[in-house]
Amino acid sequence: MPHVRPLPRESLAEFEPFFQVAEQMMGGFVPNSLFTMGHRPEILQAFMMLAGTINGPGTVDPGLKQLVAYVASNAAGCRYCQAHTSAHAAHVGVAVEKIERAFEFETDPTFSDAERAALRLARDSALTPNLVDAEHFEALRRHFDEPQIVELVAVCALFGFLNRWNDTMSTELESIPRSFAAKHLDAAGWQVGKHA
Repeated sequence: MPHVRPLPRESLAEFEPFFQVAEQMMGGFVPNSLFTMGHRPEILQAFMMLAGTINGPGTVDPGLKQLVAYVASNAAGCRYCQAHTSAHAAHVGVAVEKIERAFEFETDPTFSDAERAALRLARDSALTPNLVDAEHFEALRRHFDEPQIVELVAVCALFGFLNRWNDTMSTELESIPRSFAAKHLDAAGWQVGKHA
């Protein structure tokens, strides 16, 4: 059960254009975390702008961005964000088999060296203490330019915020990502936990 009651969508009418974009991007739902942020509209507005910029068009493949978010969320232990990012990765075209193997990225031949460098950054940036060092950036520079590296770190940082937000609030998981996770993430030990 959420610690703070999400506001009804209709009570946040000024954000409806943002909600429609989020609904389209997420594959048919608006994250409950946005309705909780709505208690402080200025936080919701700032978050929507930041998230839209980071998750929006860029030079890093949208599927890789979602895999980065998924691996970072797993390392942080946020079940809510694991369900969201895995379902969103599938929604933007990442093969389900690749999502299911995401935590074996170091050895699974499905992943390229570029993906390995990005997913290593995601995993190690989400740990406490943060384990990212100069070697991570050396590996990234072999495949990504500096604006792309900034984009990848921004995804990790955004999901650091969301992991803390959703785990702390016990945000209730929506049916679409919940169904995806229950079907595809069982082998990785995923459970809905406090987000039921």
